[in-house]
Amino acid sequence: MDEEKVGENVKEEIGKQPEPAYVGPNPLLFGRYSFDVEVHDPSLRQVLCLKPVKLPHTFARHANKRFAKANVNVVERLANKLMRGGTGKKIGGKIIRTQGSLQGKKTKVVKILEKAFDEIHAKTRQNPVQLLVNALEYSAPNEDITRVRFGGVSYQQAVDIGTQRRLDLALRNLATAAIMSAFNNKMSLAGALAREIMLAAENNQDSYAVKRKNETERIARSAR
Repeated sequence: MDEEKVGENVKEEIGKQPEPAYVGPNPLLFGRYSFDVEVHDPSLRQVLCLKPVKLPHTFARHANKRFAKANVNVVERLANKLMRGGTGKKIGGKIIRTQGSLQGKKTKVVKILEKAFDEIHAKTRQNPVQLLVNALEYSAPNEDITRVRFGGVSYQQAVDIGTQRRLDLALRNLATAAIMSAFNNKMSLAGALAREIMLAAENNQDSYAVKRKNETERIARSAR
């Protein structure tokens, strides 16, 4: 009789479905900020990677792979844009000669981003990731121009911009604005980046990224 009970218990254990593995909460950026944000632009939603990560650093796992940057978290992509070399070119009326002080220094740039996000949260009491997404939506241009040559004559033609390029231009303009504001200035790079993100998130015309977007679209309209 006891053997029959044991056999039934074994059958019951075998028939049970395995318990699902424990799935903890999504990691928070820098241990504080959630990636549960809204993206209102349907075009950017396709390429805007908001995969929850605690530290935006993938150690170049996606390097040299075609279209792999679409799988890189948007905060890390902003950090990559900040690691630009000192070209010495005239940008926005200024000559930027940083001598590549941030080039290749990913850990330093991530710390700058953390300080910038902390400053945004302290001033607005909002999620900095949401404000970054809003800033990208307002600073991503929809049209651009290209040069067309026909019959020995070249002229400008308005064209639509691809989704990935829209995001690239928005990230580049945000990073460039921060570098320009902090260059030869008492303002830190983290403070300049926080200010630019907050202005662009409000679609403020004082934002360099928003100005660049409006200027690009104005030139494209004149070239139609």
